[in-house]
Amino acid sequence: MAIRTIRTMGDEILEKKCRTVEEMTARTKDLIDDMFETMYEAGGVGLAAPQVGILKRIVVIDTDGTPYVLINPEIIETSGTQTGQEGCLSLPGKYGIVTRPNYVKVRAYDENMNLYELEGTELLARAICHECEHLDGILYVEHIEGELMDVEPEVEEE
Repeated sequence: MAIRTIRTMGDEILEKKCRTVEEMTARTKDLIDDMFETMYEAGGVGLAAPQVGILKRIVVIDTDGTPYVLINPEIIETSGTQTGQEGCLSLPGKYGIVTRPNYVKVRAYDENMNLYELEGTELLARAICHECEHLDGILYVEHIEGELMDVEPEVEEE
């Protein structure tokens, strides 16, 4: 496994639509492993393949210690709303206020190319929506209510 470079806003690859994954290969499995390692190292809860420079419809998410791989994800149901802070590993040090569905159901393939459905609420629902949009070249800044803000640095207690 390897940590990959996370592309940042302004990189053209983040604006492109990703290709469908047709089959699982050793190279794609390595990519998925690298994506998890990169996401964890960066302190994120989700990462999409274009964020590491690969135009494939692959997302990894872990909001609560349960890792999910979403290959060729398709959101099939949403309900409710939630409004809150949202950030992105491709816009380090920034966040904005975004409204997303509070419940999401997504259909995707796992790392073994088995079709499954995942339901999520709150942070998981937000992460699914956010990461799936990356696959179509959409960044969360397109949904911000108000202005993009700077993340306040954490003050360490002595």
